[in-house]
Amino acid sequence: MNKPVTPEELQYDNYGPLYAARKKVYPQSVSGTFRRIKWALMAVCLGVYYLLPFVRWNRGLGAPDQAVLIDFPNRRFYFFFIELWPQEVYYFTGLLILAAVILFLMNSIGGRIWCGYLCPQTVWTDLFYAVERLVEGDRRERMKKDAAAHKWTAKRICEVVLKHSIWLMIAWWTGGAWVLYFSDAPTLVKDLPTFQAPLLAYVWIGILTTTTYLLAGYMREQVCVYMCPWPRIQASLTDEWALNVTYRYDRGEKRCSVKKAAELRALGEHAGDCVDCNQCVAVCPTGIDIRNGPQLECIQCGLCIDACDTVMKKIGRPTGLIGYDNDINIHLRQEGNAPIYRIVRPRTMVYSAVIALVGGIMLYALATRSLLDINVLHDRNPVAIKLSDGSIRNAYTVRLLNKSGFDRVIAFDIDGPVNAAVHVVGADSVTPDRPEIVIPRDTTTELRLLVTAPEETNPEKSIPVNFHVTDIGLGVVASATDNFVAP
Repeated sequence: MNKPVTPEELQYDNYGPLYAARKKVYPQSVSGTFRRIKWALMAVCLGVYYLLPFVRWNRGLGAPDQAVLIDFPNRRFYFFFIELWPQEVYYFTGLLILAAVILFLMNSIGGRIWCGYLCPQTVWTDLFYAVERLVEGDRRERMKKDAAAHKWTAKRICEVVLKHSIWLMIAWWTGGAWVLYFSDAPTLVKDLPTFQAPLLAYVWIGILTTTTYLLAGYMREQVCVYMCPWPRIQASLTDEWALNVTYRYDRGEKRCSVKKAAELRALGEHAGDCVDCNQCVAVCPTGIDIRNGPQLECIQCGLCIDACDTVMKKIGRPTGLIGYDNDINIHLRQEGNAPIYRIVRPRTMVYSAVIALVGGIMLYALATRSLLDINVLHDRNPVAIKLSDGSIRNAYTVRLLNKSGFDRVIAFDIDGPVNAAVHVVGADSVTPDRPEIVIPRDTTTELRLLVTAPEETNPEKSIPVNFHVTDIGLGVVASATDNFVAP
């Protein structure tokens, strides 16, 4: 029989903590190909995010001239030459599908390259790290200063205040840039310092300033390791051919110093290229040792590749001890065979096909979308009435959408009931049999429409009726279908 566990044995001292305390990471600066790629992508991403609200786009008189604008009061989304209405929310569904499948494709090719290069958490954390190094120094200096945290000199206080001030400025402008996408950017920039901007703008700036400061300044790698669900999802989507940042243990083991490796090789014994310098660990933004194999914490940023290549060049050994690779190629090299890279395979082809299909459908829908639309709703009570002369009248609520930047003169036509007459309530027309009205630009106009037809020529209980509105100037036609019913 198992011995029962006493309360004393369940104490903290016997079993340890329920979770591991965070070990602060001090990433060292590094130079190389992947670091330059990260700098370039950071500049592009931050440049687009901060400056895009100030880009202008002429849409005509009276229309907003901000290139990218989410106009909640007028329920519009503007993206350069594209203007989307609430009825066209399916475009956003398509964008979400595209984003998800592109993420899957990136994962099947290069693992978590999204996390390592393009994720907002990575981009802003990189920026905060750059500020930290600029103010406090590189890895060793920061570790030394934190170890002597009890020795607060005037210089140290100035460094800490300067670092956090710059962090807060970046975080504040991050929140400020976000709200600029929801209002005219130059106007809002002028209104914010004078407290004339809407209260909601200050609320969102405060929220995003706080979250950016905390996530990029303090939580950093913890967001990637504990908060983000993508590492867990990515692990289930990857396959054996995906290229991940990999330590090529077939070449690196066994590890020993340069001098020891030379002695072993002189004796005809095997020695690996890894000199156990720990530079790959020192530069890692999540503080892991890539030589321990694939790990949840690895964001595939490639900085360990740059660090290792730098060391290999210094000691005169081939670069590539750490690189984007997979276990299949490691085993092939161990067997003396050439590595195989299968970027194009069924998985990537399916993802690419889905991206092309969804993207093509969206482009076709955008290219052929009509800027004139009509929606018809039949009256429910009464459904129909019989007039004194014996004819039947049905009433409809018609909603016309003019999505263009100019007024339209449109004419009503119907197909279905024989000898039917159309009348727009409250609108006089010079052509009574074909009413014409003006629809203002960029608006939704709601009308009451009466359709009257003789009973003797329309004996059916229900007749399909097609409503057509035609732009007199451009000839553009929009249609909708309903029913013409008897009492």
